Amino acid sequence: MIQLIRLLLVGAVGFTLPLCAQTPSDAILMNAKQACFLLDYNYASFDHYWEGAVKRDNQTIAMVKRNSVMPMVAVGIFDNLNLYAGVPYITTESTMPNGGRFAGANGFQDLTVAVKYRWLNKQFEKGQLAGLATLGFSTPIANYLPDYMPYSIGLGATELAYRAVVQYKYNSGWYLRGAGTYLWRGYAEAERAYYYNDGSYYTSLMDVPSAITAEAVVGKWLFSNSLQVEASYFGAKSLSGDDIRAYSAPQPTNRVNLDRIGLFAHYFSPKFTGLGILAYYNRVVNGRNVAEMNTTGVGLTYFFNYRK
Repeated sequence: MIQLIRLLLVGAVGFTLPLCAQTPSDAILMNAKQACFLLDYNYASFDHYWEGAVKRDNQTIAMVKRNSVMPMVAVGIFDNLNLYAGVPYITTESTMPNGGRFAGANGFQDLTVAVKYRWLNKQFEKGQLAGLATLGFSTPIANYLPDYMPYSIGLGATELAYRAVVQYKYNSGWYLRGAGTYLWRGYAEAERAYYYNDGSYYTSLMDVPSAITAEAVVGKWLFSNSLQVEASYFGAKSLSGDDIRAYSAPQPTNRVNLDRIGLFAHYFSPKFTGLGILAYYNRVVNGRNVAEMNTTGVGLTYFFNYRK
């Protein structure tokens, strides 16, 4: 049986992509006239998944693997307003002997653009409280097949993300951050004119469920703010959708719920001004209609002033 790999997006940054410094999901803002480039690579794999609430192994397609390379740019428009843009290139495949009989997929996924605004920045005796809001937009830039799961590189639907972020940073360098997101999703177009979603639909347009997400992060800045480390929890829940039917392929209409934990580190070089190195690990530990995904990633960041 074909299994599921859902590439859920959190606005401009996907669930399977890194949640690192200077992204729409954190509480860091660059000042006006500053910019940052990110080049990220991550590898993800799974051999178990949840069919509805039942956990199963990949008896037909063995280990599913996904490689992703993503360039992203962040620009400080004003001191309290940043702009972000990025697009990942993704390849998927699975191992022999079973999965090797199926062709993987590759290509550019979705162009994502977001703006982040800091509406609260208050200093207290023991720390600093920040509040931010993000509006994100993503849409496919290639004609990939969204219902070719688990090898599809994306959901194939336009998406709007509305996110609120609150962080309290102690003077000692410790910080706590929470974020909540509402994800509105449109329709994905399949290659078939019929599909089943708790009823028969004679159309190629699949209604992709919208979702809500929540994130909690504990982090600390070390060594005179040259090293940032985080531990995180991320949860997502679809607001509609169906379960994967037994002995049937998954599809973009499926309800996807997940719980994910992660570790993240970002080191800023004191010798090469503006250069940073990041690494992270994420694991899906519970879910519904989702893969038990392990993701490991590394990346380079470079900060500079684009205007004096």
